[in-house]
Amino acid sequence: METLDVTSFPSSQQCATSLKHVFDAMYVLNGKWKLPLVLCLMHGPKRFNQIQKEMMGISPKVLASELKDLEINFLIERKVYSSTPVNIRYEATAYSHTLKTILGELSEWGKMHREHVRGISIP
Repeated sequence: METLDVTSFPSSQQCATSLKHVFDAMYVLNGKWKLPLVLCLMHGPKRFNQIQKEMMGISPKVLASELKDLEINFLIERKVYSSTPVNIRYEATAYSHTLKTILGELSEWGKMHREHVRGISIP
């Protein structure tokens, strides 16, 4: 994986390539819920209602849509178990674990940003 050297000014080709990759990532991970859902499922398989309880504020319709999008992009897996009633669980895939570093960095940045905003006094 090529990393962009932020200490030097990138060429227009490097910039265009980097932007394309960022847009690709944002297309897959867009929205308020996708990254938190992946993080939620990295802690183990869960049923729909369990996920909804952990993700306070998400409607069932939005949750179903986001889970379907994540499944299409191979970040989560939907497993159906034959039982009465049918048991459906969602779990993170091995591919979703490639986001661990990004999620850790976002968490650290979010913490830093919250502290930064709290430290700024508004006149």
